[in-house]
Amino acid sequence: VQLQASGGGLVQAGGSLRLSCAASRINFSIYTMHWRRQAPGKQRELVATITRAGSTDYTNSVKGRFTISRDNAKNTVYLQMNSLKPDDTAVYYCHAELFRSNYWGQGTLVTVSS
Repeated sequence: VQLQASGGGLVQAGGSLRLSCAASRINFSIYTMHWRRQAPGKQRELVATITRAGSTDYTNSVKGRFTISRDNAKNTVYLQMNSLKPDDTAVYYCHAELFRSNYWGQGTLVTVSS
């Protein structure tokens, strides 16, 4: 199983980025997919979740700015991030979850300058 995250980079505050996470060797459509992030010196936190049914949930700090989506035909989950803030600076990880099965991507760095 492989989860390949991409799309991170350096952006100014107020800008946008779209992260992608492509999964391989996994029955992607039945997994709940999460985006998590870890800022320097902080614990990893859950940012957004999308279930196999397409239901979504977000941590309060990104509601209204971030959108998680999935394309099961492409085995890919996305995180559209708008109105980025310096506090959004972190390494972003995708995470596939199904009962006790958990798979993680390698992370992609997002840096938001003020």
